Amino acid sequence: MGSTRLFLRLNPLSPIIFSPPTNFLFIKPKFTAATVSLLSAAAAPAVNQSLPYGPSLLKGKTPEIPKQQQQLEQENETETLFDESQFTRIFDIAALRVPARDCYALESRLRGHLLNWPRVRNIARVPGDEIETEFINLLRDNSDEDENVDSVETEEEPNSVLYREKLVKSFNVRGFVKFRNLARISRPRRRKRKGGKEEKEGNGRKEEVYAVEVVEEERKEMSGLLGEEFRGGEKWKGATRLLLLDEDLIDKDVKEFPEAIKVVLEEHTRKNTTPILELVRCRLTLFYDYWQMNDVLEALLPKGMIIPSAFETVGHIAHLNLRDEHQPLKYLIAKVVLDKNKPKIQTVVNKSDAIHNDYRTMQLEVLAGNHSLVTIVVENGLRFNVDLATVYWNSKLATERQKLLSGFNPSDVVCDVFAGVGPISISAAKIVKRVYANDLNPYAVDYLERNSVLNKLERKIEVYNMDGRRFIDAMFASNKAQSITQVVMNLPKDAAEFLDAFRGIYRGRPKDAMSNFPKIHVYGFSKARDPEFDFHERIRIALSEVAVNVEMRKVRLVAPGKWMMCASFILPESVAFARKSLNM
Repeated sequence: MGSTRLFLRLNPLSPIIFSPPTNFLFIKPKFTAATVSLLSAAAAPAVNQSLPYGPSLLKGKTPEIPKQQQQLEQENETETLFDESQFTRIFDIAALRVPARDCYALESRLRGHLLNWPRVRNIARVPGDEIETEFINLLRDNSDEDENVDSVETEEEPNSVLYREKLVKSFNVRGFVKFRNLARISRPRRRKRKGGKEEKEGNGRKEEVYAVEVVEEERKEMSGLLGEEFRGGEKWKGATRLLLLDEDLIDKDVKEFPEAIKVVLEEHTRKNTTPILELVRCRLTLFYDYWQMNDVLEALLPKGMIIPSAFETVGHIAHLNLRDEHQPLKYLIAKVVLDKNKPKIQTVVNKSDAIHNDYRTMQLEVLAGNHSLVTIVVENGLRFNVDLATVYWNSKLATERQKLLSGFNPSDVVCDVFAGVGPISISAAKIVKRVYANDLNPYAVDYLERNSVLNKLERKIEVYNMDGRRFIDAMFASNKAQSITQVVMNLPKDAAEFLDAFRGIYRGRPKDAMSNFPKIHVYGFSKARDPEFDFHERIRIALSEVAVNVEMRKVRLVAPGKWMMCASFILPESVAFARKSLNM
């Protein structure tokens, strides 16, 4: 009985896909604690510990740094916060080298036994291994030609009908398939978008995510004479690919492989007299750009420190709220946030102090990137120009603004007391009949006018720049009072205190002439154990009215034990015709 033979060789192959960078320079980090943490992470793989499946900075090997590069770094000290090459990790993996025509079919069959790492393709390309099919016969041995000569001679020339059917299969709706030059000409050109994939690959960052190469063995003596690409004695088998296998298979014998892989190897061995599938040993290198933001911060920050992984995005600006323990490492944290969120994020800022001014502008410190705080925010299909140095913006309230706008209808007239740059006013102008927008901050009013023109809604918005109480008194003292149906007071810190301005706003008008009263939406903060009851009481006190039917809901938890609330109610008739408040 004949025995089945498996042709499995660890043969030398050319490097695959990408080549790792050669400039591994050690840059002295500024922060000792971060350096110790990173070095301890790099040394962790030496300890026998069970780590979860998949890539990790605690696994793999770090590349060796030549002494010349270390001396060069010491002579030329830079201001770099940390050396990105410290995050390079090398993993030994096994791979099947397969014909290119079979790689996708085999990937589907072996999907559960492949590497399956995030952002790493299971199929790796072999550079220098591509060649036109017409030239493969020139590289084959005479023995192969002799085996196939009978089949070639017996093949009859097709008749005209078969020839036309064969020709039809040579092209599809996008152009010719089997003629590469004609296919390239006949296919429509792809439109290149700004910041699209074509541009990203052009700047070289895309190529530094990872690299795969076959572990080289000693080449034959002729390799030095014929060049690095010479694979002495190897027989050309056509274009090939690498199927990266599960990381646990690197140290196992073929007999211990899963049955699915062994079946594939046996099938191809029976069908081919020469080995087509080869089991090779590869080296997978993951660079700094591969790792996620949390992975890098966890390695850099001291053990036990909270990872600041959450931040607010305002256009191209990332807004951090760092704790006191993060302050010594704020520039390092900002660099990682910037690196891992490019090109969307171009500036990283941190709130250096709480909001104390009447304009609600934040004291921001630029930590990384460009120093421009002027950006464009897209919300609800509208564009808003924002300057975080002079105006207030909170992207976290986008969902809340949508809930508020869902209650408006085309017959409404909205009065926005604290409009800011117009996220509610301009969005409401798309729905309602008219909007009266006001803000105390002259810079916010300027951007409000710009944004209304930018979104072509300036004809439906009237902009004012005055104090909130004065604005309420002026609106309801004019002829516009009867048309106003919705009043928005989105100033959570002080909005409830402005409710006393509604006392007596219709005083002096005949009650019979008033058919309806406006609906008021007021926002506020509460730290009470029962925030609904607490905010309701503050509204009653401000209106000096006990019988106020309020619809109360929680918006979001802004801090531990501190809720942002929204109260909606119809202005009571008793308040509208009451005596003016003493504060007025």
